[in-house]
Amino acid sequence: MNGGDYFEFSVAHDRKYTLDHLWVQVLDDDEDDTTVKLGISEFIRAEYGDIVKVVLSKPEDDSEFQIDLGEGESENDDDSTSAPLSRGDELDVDDLMVTVRTTDDRVLINAPFPCKIVELNGDVEDNPDLVNEEAYGDGWCMIVKPHEWDDDMHLNEQEYIEYLNEMY
Repeated sequence: MNGGDYFEFSVAHDRKYTLDHLWVQVLDDDEDDTTVKLGISEFIRAEYGDIVKVVLSKPEDDSEFQIDLGEGESENDDDSTSAPLSRGDELDVDDLMVTVRTTDDRVLINAPFPCKIVELNGDVEDNPDLVNEEAYGDGWCMIVKPHEWDDDMHLNEQEYIEYLNEMY
């Protein structure tokens, strides 16, 4: 954990959570037109250190995310390349959605469900401190339109806290 034995963080009560530590907030629950806002749980910062970079896709050139292992070798989890995300793009469950670089690590987060991107919050890419300081406010990452939505497919506040407690 960052800087000591523990790091205090909060869990917003009006959100759902994924096992990959994304928060999910339903904005418009019209049966045919559900929109959902996605962001990064404060747990990521608590577990991996302050967030220093947020990329809302896998960058075409991911050399800045490679870890130098010495003697010309580097660690790169995925050799494939893709274009930056933009409004209207489709994501499937296994598609990389957010890459987070912290002071101590790199965290790759896949899309939690098949969806279409409605809006990206480029401010978090320009100013990652928004995710550190306002994870549940201005630090959101994107708004999407899920292809299928079931409100029970994610953890509520209490279930997420229990999940975090089981991890430690």
